[in-house]
Amino acid sequence: MSTTLHFYKYHGAGNDFILLDNREGNVRLSDAQVAWLCDRHFGIGADGLMLLEAPRAEGDHFYMVYHNADGAEGSMCGNGGRSIVRFAADLGVIDKTARFTAVDGPHWAEVHGETIRLGMIDAGEVRQEHGGYFLNTGSPHHVEHREPGPDFVKVAREIRNAYGTAGSNVNFVQACNNELSIRTFERGVEDETLACGTGAVASAIIASKEGWVQGKSVVLYARGGKLQVDFEGEGPYTNVVLSGPAERVFEGKIEVQ
Repeated sequence: MSTTLHFYKYHGAGNDFILLDNREGNVRLSDAQVAWLCDRHFGIGADGLMLLEAPRAEGDHFYMVYHNADGAEGSMCGNGGRSIVRFAADLGVIDKTARFTAVDGPHWAEVHGETIRLGMIDAGEVRQEHGGYFLNTGSPHHVEHREPGPDFVKVAREIRNAYGTAGSNVNFVQACNNELSIRTFERGVEDETLACGTGAVASAIIASKEGWVQGKSVVLYARGGKLQVDFEGEGPYTNVVLSGPAERVFEGKIEVQ
């Protein structure tokens, strides 16, 4: 038996998502159905799928459920968080400010024209792992200061697998003029994405700590656009804010078997 979904497509710096309004709780998708919807050849195509659901905590505007492109429910997605805030604003759920909860805990956000500022969770200790640096920013991230090279995906996949079955996202950054360029391989997508919000946060913090850039306000250029990370502290890292664009692309209806 098939069901018809009314879906919306958004992206944050090229990191693209399928958005569903599930405030009534009527949408129930299997992992296989989510993976099919995210498939770029047979479905809509996206790096992930999110459901905007009724709030589960007092004072919240909504609850965010995030699935990776492989269908499984994933850890926090920063660009997804910014995109779902834009979605909430377009639906009239929020005006200029938002409070919501995701799998990693509570978040706040502000809408400033085309830019969404998203409050991230505090980040703990930076560790040296597998030839680089590791930091969990709501999702696990491996960061190295190195050229991505033509075999970036192959090399990054090997590092991702070095972290075991669950794996880690992998970021290669390069510093220039106190800014960073960044390339990210995301687990769950199992490929490079055009941007990654939690990866940008991890990379900015590690780059500042290691002296690749100066200060605690870091501009990053992903393949899909420009992001900014602001934070305080020396570990734990607090008052972490991810800023960047989030845009609606299109909407439509699709039958799901």
